[in-house]
Amino acid sequence: MFRKLCLVAAAAVMFSGCAGLPAGHGASDTAAVTAAAEKLRVAMVDPTREALSALVADDLSYGHSGGKIDTKASFIADLLDGKSDFVTIAISEQTVKVLGDAAIVRHTLIADTMDAGKPGKVNIKILHVWQKQGGQWKLLARQAVRPPV
Repeated sequence: MFRKLCLVAAAAVMFSGCAGLPAGHGASDTAAVTAAAEKLRVAMVDPTREALSALVADDLSYGHSGGKIDTKASFIADLLDGKSDFVTIAISEQTVKVLGDAAIVRHTLIADTMDAGKPGKVNIKILHVWQKQGGQWKLLARQAVRPPV
């Protein structure tokens, strides 16, 4: 009898802990956010309005390491007109944490650029906040910082 009671109590504790998990949390959401982040990387190197519009939220707040803040419209426009031109982008040290309908992505971005026709190199740390909107993961916020030297 005591053993059955212990098993029932253990099961209750286990199931009550599962009930507290956010809806939609799991390996499939982590994989979907990772895939969306990769699609964004590709779209920033070879930008199209359609690809970028599908990946970023209407309320995007896109912070650059130099302090400039872009909206969805200015972020897409700068990529399409070459003001912000990524020749290559390599991502490393990426972590993804899904919390319900939000996800936090951190990584290091190393890129070759050709902003306004001037070659450059970028090495920055990135924080992305993704949000599930209409069943799709969209970039809601981004902040870049220069790593300490």
